[in-house]
Amino acid sequence: MGYRVGVDVGGSFTDFAVFDETDGRISTLKVFSRPDAPGEEILAGLDVLTSRDGIDPSAIAYFTHGTTVGVNTVIQRNGHDLALFTTRNFEDVLQIARLKIPQIHNLYSVRPEPLIPRDRVFGIDERMAATGEVLVAPDPDSVEAAVHAARRAGCAGIVLSFLHSYRNPENEQAVKAMIDTIAPELPVFCSAEIWPIIREYERTITAVISGYVQPRVAHYLNRFEEVLRAQGVACPLMITKTNGGVMGIDQAKAECVQMILSGTASGVIGASYLAQSSGFSRILSLDIGGTSADMAVILDGRAQYGVGELIGDFQIHVPSVSVSSVGQGGGSIAWIHALGMLQVGPDSAGSTPGPACYGRGGTRATLTDAVAACNLIGHMPLGYGAVTVDQVAARAAIAPLADALGISIEATSGNIIDISVSGMYAEVSGLTSRFGIDPREFYLFAFGGAGAMLACFLARQLNMQGVVVPPTPGVVSALGGLIADLKNDFIRTIYCDVTQAGVASLAAPLAELEKAATDWLRNRQGFADKATLHLSADMRYLGQSYEIETVLQPEWIVAGDIDAVTAAFHREHMRLFGHADPDALVQMVNLRLAICGATPKPQLPSLAKASAPALPCARVNAWFDASQWPTDLYHRDDLRAGHYFEGPAIIAQDDTTTVVPPGFDVTVDSFGNLVITGRTA
Repeated sequence: MGYRVGVDVGGSFTDFAVFDETDGRISTLKVFSRPDAPGEEILAGLDVLTSRDGIDPSAIAYFTHGTTVGVNTVIQRNGHDLALFTTRNFEDVLQIARLKIPQIHNLYSVRPEPLIPRDRVFGIDERMAATGEVLVAPDPDSVEAAVHAARRAGCAGIVLSFLHSYRNPENEQAVKAMIDTIAPELPVFCSAEIWPIIREYERTITAVISGYVQPRVAHYLNRFEEVLRAQGVACPLMITKTNGGVMGIDQAKAECVQMILSGTASGVIGASYLAQSSGFSRILSLDIGGTSADMAVILDGRAQYGVGELIGDFQIHVPSVSVSSVGQGGGSIAWIHALGMLQVGPDSAGSTPGPACYGRGGTRATLTDAVAACNLIGHMPLGYGAVTVDQVAARAAIAPLADALGISIEATSGNIIDISVSGMYAEVSGLTSRFGIDPREFYLFAFGGAGAMLACFLARQLNMQGVVVPPTPGVVSALGGLIADLKNDFIRTIYCDVTQAGVASLAAPLAELEKAATDWLRNRQGFADKATLHLSADMRYLGQSYEIETVLQPEWIVAGDIDAVTAAFHREHMRLFGHADPDALVQMVNLRLAICGATPKPQLPSLAKASAPALPCARVNAWFDASQWPTDLYHRDDLRAGHYFEGPAIIAQDDTTTVVPPGFDVTVDSFGNLVITGRTA
């Protein structure tokens, strides 16, 4: 028995969640992130856990970590200088992409420059048939010429993405072997190894992103490992994954694309666990940190997944927890457009210098400063005492914007909040359309450092059932990494009609996927307990140009039950689009298999029942919707199960502040969640 530790490094704060396996107690902590010295925040947090809670690092038996190093590398475009080797005459794959402009309603919108410029893309004389037959073996002379050209261009790595390598990786493997002989110092990234999917651009861009971030991610993880070992943490180190699971650190170094959204996914997994444990089946999660607001759909305790998630300007096509992000976080900077319009984000003050009200050198107004200027925060220190909010500094930062707009500081602050909420509203609209859900049937599950501050404003605009704020909302992402399961995804492109013969042909590839999945979990991860397999397929009607992922049962494949397979697809098509065509021919493009090994989960403690009404510890004057309201201030530690009170109210606690506007009521449930609902007339 020992301690299980989850860590999430965000733009402003690094969060810790610690599960004591002896007594089941969970303790939490926040420290400032150190983008100037990555790894130092981990040391600082461990030092506090040792001095405050008496946790000996050598007693830590499990350590998980989520990081944004990969996604930040793509956004900032400071990754590896790569070359791309393609099949001859397919050198324009990154430039052509999908011939889509980023903003379809903006005719001036332009596609981003590829991560690998055209002059570093080289064609190789080789050809693979769509059936997997080698038509032309790789020509050694063309490979040697391409390698020398890549060296002259200063490339530090090579991505291989050949036509139809998802069917047969033989040509990619052959060229990799040649490069290892010609230029052994150059790392090689094969698309068929990274994610072997049909469609050349999708497979290529996924491989490019993985290779682009690999050196920086590997360096960060090596440093992270050294820091922990020096502190006496001896357990295997785990990294949270884009798919909401965890994997060993060695796999993370090699398969960087699998953990590029690790921090974001951890938050959704944590929210899923807490929502399901508390009895909430239909949830929209809202995670607001220092840089962005991230939203996801959670049904019956299960996060929704997808492919094609946006990483900076580009999509990756590995299975990912489906999260929509908008650049309105607590540190997002408010500014005035050249046309005189107030804007918020996407630039963020981060942790250094941070919002002006943090007193760390920031002078530009942020969303957090707007909340402080409305007197909604600052009534107790934030971040476990790391920050004492300076409302005077917040107002001083907002004053130049107010003067330029010709309105009061309070009105400007309210507008900053409204603009931020409107950006989240637009992003949620796209998310709900994508999954075919009605937000009026959902609760908004708020977490992150700023989620509880703004959740009621967003829920009001979406006419949702209400808002749920868990007991420690500021560290849900760290908790998500702590309780995430060992999980890995496997894919095989099938491309067959769902007929009797087609389904019969799936038994062999399904068996191969199951063998690969079991080998990964048992032999590579050392997991000996019971595993769970999740089978699905990318399916479509004949003639459609897109697929939808449909959950299947393995026994349907083994038995050749085409009726069960097609019925599952028709149901999913009906759910998403409101119609289905049972008489149409169905095609299967990809077969997918996910394997999970469950990790220990802490049991949520019940909160003691209230024996008296909830009493505020103070009353303050706060601004809501450009009007000043007398507002009750509560301390979260004073609340008990069954407590009820009306808004406007502010609930302060160590890791965040919950803001309850007028017209909302608050009830504390048996798990200590704040359940906030709009008051009916």
